[in-house]
Amino acid sequence: MATVGVISRGIKAPIIRKGDNLAKIAAESLFAAAADPATGFDIQDRDVLAVTEAVVARAQGNYATVAQIAKDVRAKTGGGTVGLIFPILSRNRFSMLLKGIAAGVDKLIIMLSYPSDEVGNHLMNVDALDEKGVNPYCDVFTEKEVYDTFGEVKHPFTGMDYIRLYKEFAGGKAEIILANRPQEILKYTKVVINADIHTRFRTKRLLLAAGAEKVISMHEIMNAPVDGSGYNPDYGILGSNLATDDSVKLFPRDCDKFVKEVQDIVLQKTGRKVEVMVYGDGAFKDPVGKIWELADPVVSPAYTDGLVGTPNELKLKYLADNAVPELEGEAAQKAIKEMIKAKPSDLFASQASQGTTPRRLTDLLGSLADLTSGSGDKGTPIVYIQNYFSNYATE
Repeated sequence: MATVGVISRGIKAPIIRKGDNLAKIAAESLFAAAADPATGFDIQDRDVLAVTEAVVARAQGNYATVAQIAKDVRAKTGGGTVGLIFPILSRNRFSMLLKGIAAGVDKLIIMLSYPSDEVGNHLMNVDALDEKGVNPYCDVFTEKEVYDTFGEVKHPFTGMDYIRLYKEFAGGKAEIILANRPQEILKYTKVVINADIHTRFRTKRLLLAAGAEKVISMHEIMNAPVDGSGYNPDYGILGSNLATDDSVKLFPRDCDKFVKEVQDIVLQKTGRKVEVMVYGDGAFKDPVGKIWELADPVVSPAYTDGLVGTPNELKLKYLADNAVPELEGEAAQKAIKEMIKAKPSDLFASQASQGTTPRRLTDLLGSLADLTSGSGDKGTPIVYIQNYFSNYATE
């Protein structure tokens, strides 16, 4: 029996610049790591090479300026008084977007959700709602009422007061309210930008059904070039990050071609067919800060065919407790191995698979890659994962 299971390695790479041949760089970085005499390894079929979306977008030069965002917003909303609802609370994710949106309208009504945004950044502790007798499903707060009711509203990690900060980013054009029913914004304006990520289609449907004249979701802003800008036809400004004081890096596009190119380079060089994916945020929630990591629209915008699907696994603890309770040592190991080898190709609704993770492979692998590479200065925008598709019965 193999003695080592899943291995996730951060692979260091050069600083990536616009125009770089990232497919070649990613493959050569893998080859260099594999050949390192101190920490080298063998490249095997079904290993997974994951490349962070940040360097893919940078190599593509997929950027947009505040002015370009403003021009697109004005063209699509008509300017005037526009509602902006459910933005996440993030300087990195939303400051430049807010500046661009505000510059594209005459007045902005910003509606924040509470007690937290969509991905778990809190304006106030949920216990404070109970203490004040607040019903978050129907109660609406003006900016003054927020401070009168809750006092200080600073983010527990960053120390930022996002109400004041977002008014500052909007350049004096914004009025801020707190509400959780999308329809509340229609009391102020019939033209709305809905900035939520994973609930955007439902929010847009509810607003249109309630009488909105025009609803623009963030995936519809910068979904085509503006004055030579970058763009993303599928996600627009969703998944973007702060780049400079005047621009954002957009979520990468055309990633299907990139992952296939990397796979082909590795196959030609080594004879091994590795799977390749582009990953962004992982899909996990911090138990202390309550922040759900996934501010990108998807964990993985592209991946090779071998990563389609979900795990098909038996629960080892269930087998040990129920299938072979009378066996011990090698006899128990052998019996469980045989059960794993004989498992059907689809364990859906099987009692023996109960408790295994029913998530897509790319969401699981992307989360592992995101945790491995981190978001700081590790310098490993490439992650190499081995033995992911092995199990207890693998020899």
